[in-house]
Amino acid sequence: MKHRTIVAAIFVAVAAMLAVMAWLHDFITLDGARTVYTASCAGEWRGPVCTGSMRAGDRYRFRPLKAHTEVLFWVAGSPEPSGKLAPCVIENAKQWTCKPGPDSGRSITHEMKYGRPVQEPGGPARAFHPVAKWKWLLLNRGVSIFHEADA
Repeated sequence: MKHRTIVAAIFVAVAAMLAVMAWLHDFITLDGARTVYTASCAGEWRGPVCTGSMRAGDRYRFRPLKAHTEVLFWVAGSPEPSGKLAPCVIENAKQWTCKPGPDSGRSITHEMKYGRPVQEPGGPARAFHPVAKWKWLLLNRGVSIFHEADA
């Protein structure tokens, strides 16, 4: 009986650890939306490197609506109104592409590939520096030991 209890405890611990890791890496989303975590720089950006202190930036949320061929987006926690990208070709929440439209200048991307936003240098979308969720959470708590955004 004691052996079963130990095995069950190990199983629960491993399952909990996998769930936390999935949450930290945004592998699991409850509403089908993708969040892009960004960093700001108290200094100057030189490519992905911040010459000063990195801070947590905005969190951009994208929710594709396949039936409507559009992607809704907004900045989490911001009073800024949501925007819409359309028309779009949508495979799923991690794979979609949209044509530029009236709200393009308010978005950071018009394409999501493998769950990552595609940057458009010189395009109508806003420039951004993405970071992993776990890094953004640390930056948001004031941990500023990082100097490089994700590529």
